Amino acid sequence: MLLVLPVDLDDDLGRKTGLDTPVIGRDAVEAAAVALATADPEDSDVNVLFQAVHAYDDLLADESVDEEVEVAAVTGVEGSDVQANRAVGAEVDEVLAALTTGEDVRAIVITDGAQDESVLPVIRSRVPLDGVRRVVVRQAQDLESMYYTMKQVLSDPETRGTILIPLGVLLLIYPLSIVASRFDIPGAVVLGVVSALLGLYTLFRGLGLEETVDATAERVRTGLYAGRVTLVTYLVALALLVVGVVQGFDALGSARSVADAGLPPQRAVAVFVHTAVQWAAVAGVTSSLGQVTDEYLADRFRWRYLNAPFYVLAIAVVLYGVSGYFLPSIPGTTPLTLSRLALALAAGTLLGVLSTLTFAVAESRLPGGPEAA
Repeated sequence: MLLVLPVDLDDDLGRKTGLDTPVIGRDAVEAAAVALATADPEDSDVNVLFQAVHAYDDLLADESVDEEVEVAAVTGVEGSDVQANRAVGAEVDEVLAALTTGEDVRAIVITDGAQDESVLPVIRSRVPLDGVRRVVVRQAQDLESMYYTMKQVLSDPETRGTILIPLGVLLLIYPLSIVASRFDIPGAVVLGVVSALLGLYTLFRGLGLEETVDATAERVRTGLYAGRVTLVTYLVALALLVVGVVQGFDALGSARSVADAGLPPQRAVAVFVHTAVQWAAVAGVTSSLGQVTDEYLADRFRWRYLNAPFYVLAIAVVLYGVSGYFLPSIPGTTPLTLSRLALALAAGTLLGVLSTLTFAVAESRLPGGPEAA
């Protein structure tokens, strides 16, 4: 007897259709193939089952085959290969026990790949093999899947931009170099600029900064229509910070030009901070007042919010005093004395403590905020 034996090592047939295995007989195997195709048309084991039915019909029609032919589908289990092989062996034993024949049984194993063929030694230990057939689908699935995947990727606007924009920039390097050479611009400059732009774009996309930029733009747009004061105060604060940094570097440059022995690092930091901290303090007060104004307009005002500008002033006074104490003794610069440093530290501390106490008392005794309404 010839036994056509389709093998499903990971038991897709049983798991997806709920059928009991092994499945013995042509009609039963065909029905199982239809059930699996209905449950999962993309499963390759569907082709294995139909190939087994086809092989069974061919053997019956072959006049040179003068022995009985039977077909039975056996399955393993999902997971461990060892357990799957043992399950297949047990089902082969069950199939052989169910066959009522006095002839010697030989098997033709049908699989869909090398993984299922790992069970061949287990089957060979129970029944001689006349052959092994591997089912290969004609449609060249890998190439076709690649084509449709690329087509789907290029049809998506977001993915299309991610892939095609860097590719387009790379392809433009050579023609841009030619155009640059016409204007006596070195090709290395063009290559450097294009590489920098491509690198920035790649980092921008890779870090997901487009979401942050979109969210920031949305907040700015909402703030413009909602009349938020912080949009103006933040812009003014940024301008003040820039001015402070520039003034700090100018003062540092002037100090280095008149210092005969040069400036130690701590003295250089002191010059920069002593000059820039005044502008930074004004920037901090401006931005905090804008935030407090917006909170008041949105009916979320709390008296403790007024601590922010006073805290900024307190920190600025402390930094101004400490940096002034460490200023170098050079023409045009007068370091603060120890008594003035102590006065600045005391003033900063008192300013922070008194503002905290004042607005804590005000919040407990005066109406303010939504809960007062």
